[in-house]
Amino acid sequence: MGYRVGIDVGGTFTDLICVTPAGEVVLDKTPTTLDDQSVGVMNGIAALAERFGLGLHDFCAQLDILVHGTTTADNTMIEMNGAPTGLLVTEGHRDEIELRRCHKEQIWDPNYPGPQPIARRRARIPIPERLDFEGRVVLPLDEEAVRRGVRRLQRLGVRSIAVMYLFSFVNPEHERRTREIILEEFPDVEHVSLSHEVMPRGPEFERVSTTLVNAYVAPRIAHYTGHLQDALRRAGYGGPLLIMQSTGGVMPPDYVARRAVSLLASGPTGGVMGATLAAERAGAGDFVAVDMGGTSFDICLVRGGRPEIKTDWNWRYRYYIGLPMVDVRSVGAGGGSIARVRQGALLVGPESAGSSPGPVCYGRGGTRPTVTDADAVLGYLPRDGFAGGRMRLDVEAAEDAIRRHVAEPLGLDVTEAAWGIARIVNANMANATRKVLAGHGADPRRLSLIAYGGNGAVHAWAIAQELGIDRIYVPKAAPAFSALGVLVADYVVDLVRSYVVPLSQVDLGRVRALMQELHDEAAKELEPAGLDAGHTTIALHAQMCYPGQNFDMSVPVPEGTGLDEPGLLDLAERFHDQHERERGFCFRNQQPLMRGVRVVARGHTPKPDHFAETGTVTDAARARKGERPAFWGDRWVETPVYDGPALGAGAEIAGPALVEEPFTVVVVGPGTVARLDDLGDYVVTRA
Repeated sequence: MGYRVGIDVGGTFTDLICVTPAGEVVLDKTPTTLDDQSVGVMNGIAALAERFGLGLHDFCAQLDILVHGTTTADNTMIEMNGAPTGLLVTEGHRDEIELRRCHKEQIWDPNYPGPQPIARRRARIPIPERLDFEGRVVLPLDEEAVRRGVRRLQRLGVRSIAVMYLFSFVNPEHERRTREIILEEFPDVEHVSLSHEVMPRGPEFERVSTTLVNAYVAPRIAHYTGHLQDALRRAGYGGPLLIMQSTGGVMPPDYVARRAVSLLASGPTGGVMGATLAAERAGAGDFVAVDMGGTSFDICLVRGGRPEIKTDWNWRYRYYIGLPMVDVRSVGAGGGSIARVRQGALLVGPESAGSSPGPVCYGRGGTRPTVTDADAVLGYLPRDGFAGGRMRLDVEAAEDAIRRHVAEPLGLDVTEAAWGIARIVNANMANATRKVLAGHGADPRRLSLIAYGGNGAVHAWAIAQELGIDRIYVPKAAPAFSALGVLVADYVVDLVRSYVVPLSQVDLGRVRALMQELHDEAAKELEPAGLDAGHTTIALHAQMCYPGQNFDMSVPVPEGTGLDEPGLLDLAERFHDQHERERGFCFRNQQPLMRGVRVVARGHTPKPDHFAETGTVTDAARARKGERPAFWGDRWVETPVYDGPALGAGAEIAGPALVEEPFTVVVVGPGTVARLDDLGDYVVTRA
């Protein structure tokens, strides 16, 4: 067995986790190169090679697998700089994308502008054609109208085309013929997205929105992954490149290129999958996973060992995404979040200093104070030995920036201003977490908190205190936990076929045929992974809802293709029970609707036995490095500092204390106790 590497590209740092042939887990970080993320990725791989005393080519030749979480799709939507995109749509539905089911983010502001359009109205071409709900042709496809439309889009400078025809998910022939015409008329088009391939189910707004986003981001995804693969091949890597999807699984670039929209929230999803595995091994039960990086703060609720996966009402960057997604919510609260005073009020975030120029204390040209600058001024971060010993923090510069931009405008001293920055960012993160948990009816006091990301260990104790959570898990690998998550994630193929009918009128033959079709397609997609039958599982689900509901839920069908009449009765009861459990109510006297069939195929990948190396010192006093003043809200305290890598399982530390790991600091607040367990997790409990 060779080396296995997981990579997560964040807004500030690119994190890397490497599992060596001997099973050792090594983490590293390198600044993200926003102009071309592949440069930062290759810099990180080169740094890993240097740590192992190997040249880049030799190290890449010994790589078994490389798994990648990327923010390319997210950055494209944030910056709205995707490919110029056009749309071919059934006549009469040209403006479906602007109606948005009457959804407005600011419901009390009638002048609130709509989202920046992916396809301008002049680039949305109505095409005469029509199918009915059973896929029968009502109006044949007007091929000449398609040709005229494609030529018009070409003149408008369009490089990517989305196609959405009504009921194409039942009969895709019109969309397939349209693609043939597009390639005849516009052979150098960069990408064509067909709605029945991207989202093979209704309704039409959800489908056109998802297909447009897919067409918008796909060329940049293809360019990035192609560029990265070329760089890896030149460096000597001949193995597979796998990419994290928002469904919680990984697949090769060729697969995700067809559904590029599934890469939204790729990196944060990786962190959740890593947290889920870590919690399972630690016996943590239900928990909330929080990832505080340099740019954002990501939140996900995990219950029963499974992260919440949303199949409906997934709005991302003001566009609807009609695919199953791990329910990760993000807010602009990270170590790089900028503090400023506006109209006499102290605000923190969402604007971030990123990795360039970064916080003032990094000494890279930053001038505006950030959360990391406040942490340094408050004494939580070390002046020397920061970022694995590669940086020395300029605390004086951070103090000066906070004085000029925050303290003096508010009439405070520097300590009060820095503490105010920390309190506000902690409150912002706690409030965002409350909002997520309230949406799922979860009480934070009954949950554990798993914190990761470069800044998660620093702020976890304060967030837990705000939420009333008594137990915190901080993995030693927390600074690169999203990279670890993508490395331990399984292959996942998630497919849906539409079939809308009341449950009493279900044609079992048709349902079985759909299930078999999905089963075979999923198995085919997993085939290149080379997994044997013992390492794959395929689960079938029915998409169901009550009459009048817009959104369905996935109900397991353990009978699979053997579903029979008694099984339909059991399926109805399982739907009622699940609806009551997840949404708080059910109508057992109502007949449910079946709206489709779903398959989730999973190819299980090897997992490391442990996530981090621990030291041998079980008496924490022997790992004490010294002390430094830190501010704890009411006073400065000479706070003990411990050498994290030296600590062994069973070591126990009472707060206030600071435990320095290579890329983070575990802040053990007053009234808390941290204990390092056998798995390499700091378990922090509040009195």
